[in-house]
Formats: sequence, structure tokens, C-alpha cells
Amino acid sequence: MATGNKIILGIPKGSLQESTFAMMKKAGFSISVGSRSYIPTVDDPEIEARLIRAQEISRYVEQGLLDAGLTGFDWITENQSDVHEVANLVYSKQELRPVRWVLAVPNASSIQSAKDLEGKRIATEAVGLTKQYLARHGVKAEVEFSWGATEVKAPELVDAIVEITETGSSLRANNLRIVDTVLESTTRFIANKKSWADSWKREKIENLALLLRSVLAAESKVLLKLNVNEANLKPVTALLPALHSPTIMPLSGSGWYAVETVVDNSALRTLIPKLKAAGAEGIIELSLNKIIP
Repeated sequence: MATGNKIILGIPKGSLQESTFAMMKKAGFSISVGSRSYIPTVDDPEIEARLIRAQEISRYVEQGLLDAGLTGFDWITENQSDVHEVANLVYSKQELRPVRWVLAVPNASSIQSAKDLEGKRIATEAVGLTKQYLARHGVKAEVEFSWGATEVKAPELVDAIVEITETGSSLRANNLRIVDTVLESTTRFIANKKSWADSWKREKIENLALLLRSVLAAESKVLLKLNVNEANLKPVTALLPALHSPTIMPLSGSGWYAVETVVDNSALRTLIPKLKAAGAEGIIELSLNKIIP
């Protein structure tokens, strides 16, 4: 565990690595790592980073070898790690949404529910999660650890698999259908409980969590700026959603106003034509790095 005014932070190696680096960059922390190193360089002397598989981070945080780390709720549950959850950060390698561990079987399988797994063989990387799922349903089945390529093991080697998915495309490509969701998971920012009890480390971890949450809050938002004359001000502003209300500033001696607000990026395709029709001019869309309520 780090001592003094420094924390050791676990960053997930693998599928979440690039998206985590990008999120940290937007939060204000530049991270670089050599091709064979597990110790990245962070441009903050108060943070030491370790690049570790997400499957292992919660164990090292619990043991105090890391002060804090980013890992999936699935691996915290799999390892049954006793850690403090600082923040729920909804991002994955592809999209800003949870991932799922699902029970999947070949399309032609007779298995329709967890009850049909009695006496069957299941392959998965998440052995603990799968056994917990079976126990909840009162089912006894053989669960074997899969080293990878789990989708291709059914039906020749196993009856079913439990696999992680974001879109389900890989399962469909391997002629598998989803029977049930075993666990929905998002990335969690976690801390060692002794580190959390240390006032300096807790403040550092809380500040980092604040910045990471602000980055994710900004991912789907944009700043919209426009000009509008006084006659059209009310109909234009009535169209605008905002965190609270639009910012409206008079332009000196002209009878025109500058208006700005934060909106969902997905709303722009319908909103901008309506604003233009209502009299808005000089419409500018700006991307955001952080939103802190």
C-alpha cells in the first residue's frame, strides 16, 4: 500500500484499458505505458498506477496492495472482495452502458431456463458467478473454467456457457441464443477500506472520482450556443432543455441575445432545425470534457 501523500491506482489491462486511459485523459491525467510494462507513468506525482487484469484488481485492493482501482462489478462479485465502492462508472469498451453475463446455449438446445441446467456441463471464465447463479435457482450442474473462446465450446464440449456480452453479436455469430442474464455489470471505482479511512487518501480518491464522474456525465452532452433577437427570444428558449435553465446574455445595445445551454447530443438532429425555424442564428455546437453539477 502506498504511504504518505500518494495512492497506488489499479487500471484494468485489456478490453477496458484504452477507454480508461481516454477517460483519465479527459479528467486531466495523462497516462503512458510501455509495451511490456505494467507500471504506467501518470503526470500526477500523487498517483502511482499499476496496469492489472480487471479480474484481479478487487483482490489486490482488498489486500491493500492497491489503494484504489477500476474494475467491473462482476469481478468484485466473482472474487467476493470486501472493498469500499466509491463510484459507479457506467462505461465499457464500446458503449456507455452496462455489460451482461448471460447464460447461452446452442439454438437447437432444449434448455429454456436455469432449471433445465440440472446435471449439465457449463463453461465460463466466471466460475464463481455461475455457481452463485445456480445456487439461487437450486440447480446442480458442473461448472468448468474456460480459458477463452468459450462460445465455440457448445454443443460439442459443454451444454451451455456463461459469457460476457455488450451487444450479443458474438453469441449470434456462433449460433447461440441467450437464455437468461446471470449478472449485469458496470465499472466500479473501489478503494481499500484502510486507505478510505486515511483522510488524505480519501480526499484524493474522492476528487478523482468526482472528475471521472464529470467526464462520463459529459460524454453524451454538448454545449449549444446561439444568437436570437428579442422578438424570438421566448419561442427559442422554450425549445431548449438545460441542466437548470439556459444562460441568456444581452448583446450590447443591439436588441439581440446570446443564449447557451447543455443538451443531449442525440437531440440535436431534431432540435437545431427547430431552433433555426424559430429565429435562432449563429448556432454553434461545442464538445464537453466534464460536467460537474
